[in-house]
Amino acid sequence: MTFKEQIQQGIPSILPPKQTYDPAINHAPKRKEILSTEEKKLALKNALRYFDPKHHAELIPEFSEELETYGRIYMYRLRPDYRMYARPIDEYPGKSLQAKAIMHMIQNNLDYAVAQHPHELITYGGNGAVFQNWAQYLLTMQYLSEMTDEQTLTMFSGHPMGLFPSHKEAPRVVVTNGMVIPNYSKPDDWEKMNALGVSQYGQMTAGSYMYIGPQGIVHGTTITVLNGFRKIKQNPEGSLFVTSGLGGMSGAQPKAGNIAGCITVCAEVNPKITKIRHEQGWINEVVTSTDELVARVALAKATKETVSIAYLGNVVDVWERFDQENIKIDLGSDQTSLHNPWAGGYYPVGISFAEANEIMANNPELFKEKVQETLRRHANAINKHTAKGTYFFDYGNAFLLEASRAGADVMAENNIDFKYPSYVQDIMGPMCFDYGFGPFRWVCTSGKPEDLLKTDEIACKVLEKMAETAPNEIQQQMQDNIKWIKGAQENKLVVGSQARILYADAEGRIKIAEAFNQAIAKGEIGAVVLGRDHHDVSGTDSPYRETSNIYDGSRFTADMAIQNVIGDSFRGATWVSIHNGGGVGWGEVINGGFGMVLDGSTEASKRLASMLFWDVNNGISRRSWARNEGAVFAIKRAMEIQPLLKVTLPNIVDESLL
Repeated sequence: MTFKEQIQQGIPSILPPKQTYDPAINHAPKRKEILSTEEKKLALKNALRYFDPKHHAELIPEFSEELETYGRIYMYRLRPDYRMYARPIDEYPGKSLQAKAIMHMIQNNLDYAVAQHPHELITYGGNGAVFQNWAQYLLTMQYLSEMTDEQTLTMFSGHPMGLFPSHKEAPRVVVTNGMVIPNYSKPDDWEKMNALGVSQYGQMTAGSYMYIGPQGIVHGTTITVLNGFRKIKQNPEGSLFVTSGLGGMSGAQPKAGNIAGCITVCAEVNPKITKIRHEQGWINEVVTSTDELVARVALAKATKETVSIAYLGNVVDVWERFDQENIKIDLGSDQTSLHNPWAGGYYPVGISFAEANEIMANNPELFKEKVQETLRRHANAINKHTAKGTYFFDYGNAFLLEASRAGADVMAENNIDFKYPSYVQDIMGPMCFDYGFGPFRWVCTSGKPEDLLKTDEIACKVLEKMAETAPNEIQQQMQDNIKWIKGAQENKLVVGSQARILYADAEGRIKIAEAFNQAIAKGEIGAVVLGRDHHDVSGTDSPYRETSNIYDGSRFTADMAIQNVIGDSFRGATWVSIHNGGGVGWGEVINGGFGMVLDGSTEASKRLASMLFWDVNNGISRRSWARNEGAVFAIKRAMEIQPLLKVTLPNIVDESLL
């Protein structure tokens, strides 16, 4: 069978042979035992819905074994034998260019070079899934290959509910992930519903088909590190940044540190992912002992070397040892997946990686106890360093939230706020999001590196032209972006699809996108997919991260994210997504995203102008109403640019009257 024929086949009528478990692949840890005997039967019945009854007798023992062994039914037997990667768009079967572009993006999310646990369909974050099982993948790809531009595919937490009649200007796909009743958003609720096969954790860009590998966060991390050093008025050269996590999004940290020009130490407990990141060139060196690490950092400090060092071990050992040796840490953070603390997102100190995985599966209460004990030690070590002048920030991974729940010393004197800021609260919010700057991204669906190079050149020209007349308030953001895009090729950021990310405001996004669309119309480049991280100005309501610098009491509301995805839907997005969870955990955030295909048409030009303007200014208006000074400036400027925009502005109360 050809690749196209396999896609069009969907779930095969004749079952493929059972596949062996490949130990060389980085697999998801076993999920904890949470289903009763009756619920296990229900999980089997749910899984078997995808198959003709003639196969049930053969599949029941196999799926039952998967459920007992891994805590989930992944349907490994159905994993395709073709290579998983983002193929040039012409290689996909189908009747709709937009649908083919979505297939390109889905396969990129599951590319072995991109995905954290590819055989479990998990892209990043330990549990950020594209689908719950391989039947869902096969059926979704089949639907996309059949779809016309008069249909919309609805995705219920990885399950393709079906193709429905719609119209050409409607989204081709609408994705929801984990959208449960609010009172059922505790971690164990997710464990149970996911084990039953009825809901999934889509993270942010995993379940919305918009992940572009670690590059997706390199730019944001670079800006964060640079602005962190600016905040403490220190040159990155010869300065030390200590953090942890190399799995999915966190794998960007060493590369970002190199681009910023500092010394980066990033700890990781998983040997496989450490090896992968080193082979990909995202880390310069790997060390396995704190003795070696101390000596290496001392040398780098003495010579003011720019270098990224992975420590294969627990970050708590690094913080504690550096305290004993009196090694000055200038910037400190953490990017382990603490939204998922009990299922592999964060590992206890003093226990081997293999032993910890065994305890996690077989004695979850002990594992939780060890994790919380480690969080207390972690926080104590950080406190010792901050007393010496370290600037520590929460990287939006729920570190401070989970540390506080563990009883760690992370609370401010009022016992309400944390003693350390979120990076959004202190850096990205006031410096970028309030002004409308966020992680705009694009993918060249031709798969040609020369197309990506051409788009880099186009974007750079647009930004340089804009910078000539940009107001002083956003000149720093403009210059950071120009410097970034000029260095994009030499920094070798591409992993998987031919993609790029760039922090831009609405004006920049629209002008860059229009220039791309014109280049496509002229035949200079192939079709381009536009998107963004959900971690943006407007897409995410997350009180401890994206909206942590909202101080009017609305941090725990989610109107902005819901309005965002609804508004994108009727303004021209090719696909939209809305998720419960992402970054900081199930039940802790609502986040939405989009994808838009540019094909060089006049219709695409109209769609991009309408949707991208809304997608950013929805968030600026909310931030402005919260009285954020930068956002008030930005929304007033947007109203000057677009006469049809009229936003309610806040009146400021004289504090002395209160």
